[in-house]
Amino acid sequence: MSNTVSSWILSSARNSFVFFHGKGRLYSKWIPHQSKMKCKCMFAKAPFSPVVMSCSIDSVFTLKAFRHTSTEEQHFTFQLTPSQINDVLKAGELSHKISEFDGRNSNSVLRFESNQLASNAPSEDRRSAATCLQTKGMMFGIFDGHGGYACAQAVSERLFYYIAVSLMSQQVLEEMELATECMKPVLPILQWYKHPNDLMFREVASLYFDHLRVYWQDLLNLDLETGFSVEEALINAFKRLDSDVTLEVQASLENEVMRNIALQVAFSGATACVSHIDGVHLHVANAGDCRAILGVQEEDGTWSALSLTRDHNVFNEAEIRRLKEEHPKLEEKTIIVNDRLLGILIPSRAFGDVQLKWSKELQQSVLENGSNVEALNIYQYVPPNYYTPPYLTAEPEVTYHKLRPKDRFLVMASDGLWDMLNNEDVVKLVAEHLAESTVRKPELKKPVNLGYMQSLLLQRKSRSMGSLDQNIATHLIRHAVGSNEYGEVDQEKLAAMLTLPEDLARMYRDDITVTVVYFNSDAIENCYQGKK
Repeated sequence: MSNTVSSWILSSARNSFVFFHGKGRLYSKWIPHQSKMKCKCMFAKAPFSPVVMSCSIDSVFTLKAFRHTSTEEQHFTFQLTPSQINDVLKAGELSHKISEFDGRNSNSVLRFESNQLASNAPSEDRRSAATCLQTKGMMFGIFDGHGGYACAQAVSERLFYYIAVSLMSQQVLEEMELATECMKPVLPILQWYKHPNDLMFREVASLYFDHLRVYWQDLLNLDLETGFSVEEALINAFKRLDSDVTLEVQASLENEVMRNIALQVAFSGATACVSHIDGVHLHVANAGDCRAILGVQEEDGTWSALSLTRDHNVFNEAEIRRLKEEHPKLEEKTIIVNDRLLGILIPSRAFGDVQLKWSKELQQSVLENGSNVEALNIYQYVPPNYYTPPYLTAEPEVTYHKLRPKDRFLVMASDGLWDMLNNEDVVKLVAEHLAESTVRKPELKKPVNLGYMQSLLLQRKSRSMGSLDQNIATHLIRHAVGSNEYGEVDQEKLAAMLTLPEDLARMYRDDITVTVVYFNSDAIENCYQGKK
């Protein structure tokens, strides 16, 4: 990496950010050259963590020699080789092909590919993917944490269970309750697809199960004949889980580790975007500024992006109206300050964040309940003009879309991706990668002779095939982090962005989490024709 690039990185960071400190965290405001200002919030790494959730890139790939914590120019170097760059980018890859039945795939989901790249240490993003075993459908989720990873971690573990239970029939719920009463194994609810490094809050697993059981008991007491619709199930699951998160931190938990985790979960926060796919029925529930889009291919081969979510922030006029309608007119000018909710938070919907949901008295009472708030890195701050909480909700906005054969893929990602790439850029990159993959795996004629194999190799070389990434999520992250003004990956920029010291990395990019779901067009077509 040239000294010129190194100097530009440093000077750009110093000139583009204004800092102000808060207890336990550091805020930064990015002032880009474009007219539209974006704001980011950085949180300090928690000095205490009851559960080791993930490893930093440094510990996995031994990059301490390349990534320094000093921002002094004489100590700032970029020495990653192309192989090391790939190791960093591919570390979080996850992919799964949906198994076939009787030699043919009857599921509308063909496969999915996912990846993550951390900026915070540890990353505050989480992801989930699972098949519902007692009901129909698959679920995919992206969870973007703030103020720490705890809330995103808890929601990524628990939300799918709440959704699945909400969709169950009374008979299945009764069977689960009877099994629990008799201390017998409960019917399996989800089949998870996890990365080997995905860990869990195991210390609170029993607490989480107890509260899930209370939820299905409440559903049994409702005695719903037809049950919830998918939209109702999604909304109820989001709201109930957020309610449980806030109740758990108020409970008198004797176990100190459980109490500390409950505190960290409630006083951090997370946005969430979840997709539920059942045949041709696609529902997307979104609370916050994660995003989901469809890649649509028309009959003439052209591609377009169909947005399935709206970002819940100050750039969403409907959200501003909602917030103002929920509070007295006297607060119209203080609800949004500096493009943030109460001057604190960018998203206007999120799990956790009890600082923006509870009264001042309740916050103080819970925090004074014998816990070491400093060690837990819980930020104590009541914003000015805090009069009529709650100011924040976890209620999602649900979108329904009936899949068509021309709907080729679904992209879900945290805002770290959308800060770098717009919807059309993402669809274009996935479409190009899909076209390359088709050529990369040609159908072989039988019998195969040496001349035919040689011609295939020459075709591949002439077309400059060689995208480095088989996983499309990795491909998107590579472009998001390393693209230049022409939309091409600049290897020097990519190396620089991946080796930025921790105190600079968060200024240039957020944690990025991406999941791409490919649809089976034949199965979708069969659904329209009434075939099974």
